[in-house]
Amino acid sequence: MNKPIRRVALVAMIMFALLLGNVTYSVLFRQASLDANAQNRRTRDAEFAQDRGAILAAGKVPMAETEPSDDRFRFQRVYPNDQLYAAVTGFYSYDHGRTGLENSYNTELAGTDDSLFVNRLVDLVTNRSPQGATVQTTIVPRVQQAATDALGSQKGAVVALDPRTGAVLAMVTSPSYDPNQVAGHDIDEANTAWTRLAKTPERPLSNRAAREIYPPGSVFKLVTAAAALEDGMSPDTKVASPDRLKLPNTVTYLPNSTDCGGSETTLSNALRVSCNTAFANVGLEVGQDKLREQAQKFGFNARHLADLNGVASQFPDDMDRAQLALSSIGQFDVAASPLQMAMVTAAIANDGALMDPYVVARVQRPDLKPLSTTKPAKLSQAMSAANAKELQEMMRIVVAEGTGSNAAISGVEVGGKTGTAQSDPSRKPFAWFTSFAPVENPEVAVAVIVEDADIPRQDIAGGRLAAPIARATMQAALS
Repeated sequence: MNKPIRRVALVAMIMFALLLGNVTYSVLFRQASLDANAQNRRTRDAEFAQDRGAILAAGKVPMAETEPSDDRFRFQRVYPNDQLYAAVTGFYSYDHGRTGLENSYNTELAGTDDSLFVNRLVDLVTNRSPQGATVQTTIVPRVQQAATDALGSQKGAVVALDPRTGAVLAMVTSPSYDPNQVAGHDIDEANTAWTRLAKTPERPLSNRAAREIYPPGSVFKLVTAAAALEDGMSPDTKVASPDRLKLPNTVTYLPNSTDCGGSETTLSNALRVSCNTAFANVGLEVGQDKLREQAQKFGFNARHLADLNGVASQFPDDMDRAQLALSSIGQFDVAASPLQMAMVTAAIANDGALMDPYVVARVQRPDLKPLSTTKPAKLSQAMSAANAKELQEMMRIVVAEGTGSNAAISGVEVGGKTGTAQSDPSRKPFAWFTSFAPVENPEVAVAVIVEDADIPRQDIAGGRLAAPIARATMQAALS
């Protein structure tokens, strides 16, 4: 072989070696990123044509499932209950990706997760179409339906938790949407539907229950009451409750929206009637460090429910005393999701133990063998069991004798707290209610928010609008 030919052969060998090296590198290290690339239509077509696993509610009720299709994709993703579970399942769309559990459990549902490698090998050998895993949620259909019906067309959200475990029993947001509209195989129609939903001012695609934060108003007084009890106060501790309170170092006065019973009242009665000036004074006495620490023990300033990309509720840093007084009644820069306020109530109901909220109970292989199982986990001891018992009784009085009477259930002792929050003088207030039942051996904790409450500002909006929704949700959970 002459010298020029040897050179050409050497160059060819080097090029083949580089080509093989690049292919090997791509297979070993770039496959995941290439598969996930939004421009990779081949991967998207292949995934969209798979027999995707089901998402189930309690009792194996389908929230999302896959049906055979006669078109090029072979399988159609279907949401049998239209809007009912959209806040939990999210959608699975060809051009607009995935949201909710469809996104967080995508590889398991699609059957491409590493944990299903053996199943894929068996499918390959037997020439059987791959099947995805099944995601079993903690959602209870009758509770979800009751919360949905009670909230109706009002803009807002409902969250129901099992305080003993942290399991999400219901998660409702309104207005909702029909995931079938954006999951269809007519891509043009699906894109039109998604664009319409995305541009709707009421934001139906938003998960208000876990991914939106609002001023909590008076429901935050539960956190302030917990901080006071942990700081040595008792339900009978007398607190100054003037008709209005001049905020420290300002010319602004904080008024009461209810009759607090005189210039001084007990901590328990202040919660019963939701006395603003009393709780502002409590917050000033406890101090911002202890109040912030208490809020954080309940879960503030941390993200929860990662499966649904939950956002962190907020309690502010470095406040002056006027801001502290307002924060003590859930105003200023305090912001909470309905999920967060359900967690606060659940912890109080669970003798102070805050459980990590979760919505997926287990994931099962196509052969029904468990792939993963969620075990209840304690996040913190938010308050002592003795003080939690005291606060449970204070909340029982709120429903039995105070502003939360619309949440009362015949034959069942209920604890609760109303809230009316204002974020802008020109905007209608938010109506809140959070509750648990039964007071002895609690089985459910609920938080409700109704946005833009259409009642006079001086009314207890949470008691009038949100409490009946919480009652219906609790009744369903206890039935």
